[in-house]
Amino acid sequence: MRPGLSAPPLLVIAHGSRDPRHAATVHALTRRVAAARPGLRVDTAFLDFNAPSVPQAVSRLAADGVREAVALPLLLTRAFHAKTDIPAVLCEATAALPSLRLRTADVLGPSPLLTAALERRLSEAGLRPGDRPSTGVVLASAGSTDPEASAVIAAIAREWRHTGWCAVRPAFASASLPRTEDAVRELRAEGARRVAVAPYVIAPGFLPDRIARGAREAGADLLAPVLGAAPEVVSLLLHRYDRALRPAARLLSA
Repeated sequence: MRPGLSAPPLLVIAHGSRDPRHAATVHALTRRVAAARPGLRVDTAFLDFNAPSVPQAVSRLAADGVREAVALPLLLTRAFHAKTDIPAVLCEATAALPSLRLRTADVLGPSPLLTAALERRLSEAGLRPGDRPSTGVVLASAGSTDPEASAVIAAIAREWRHTGWCAVRPAFASASLPRTEDAVRELRAEGARRVAVAPYVIAPGFLPDRIARGAREAGADLLAPVLGAAPEVVSLLLHRYDRALRPAARLLSA
């Protein structure tokens, strides 16, 4: 930023859920982002179920005299919400606000920081460094009908396998197969002495609960918490924010 100018606010756009744990986790994450970057205004909006909505949050920014901001989709893959829903709602929200310009940041994944956050959560759940060679991991995502998103999850699993795990299998809570429980049983049948499930999701909710239920039903040895406000996720949000402010980043204006 040029001397004397404050940083453009960051608007984090989450999916939203009827489950109150979802919004609580998202707010915990955005509070940590704000704490990690003193002076940066960090607002939160939701596509559905929770308040404020994206139009409400955008209108609030404009009412506060903000001229430029960064909208960051709190998504792990570029699926329908990133490609269609969020661009459409941002375009509509800014149409009547010619004084406000929004830059749209990239989705969070894939990123080595997310893999590091997954490993942090597995460690917190009790996995020890020496357990890696005998442990098969299920990389369990929410799932999407978008083949690009499913391919990204499969690619992450393949790359993660090369860091010393016995095996890594992708799984999906919806839309695609296999389910978490199927992947757990497959790893067990292939001889994995220990099976751990790593949810590749930001916040609790209906689909993360389905992942956890599948892990328990199939007898997984370890279930990691959701990514939530892991330090690596905080760093990744700020990295995406900074990159969105580069001159070549995408700009949305009325």
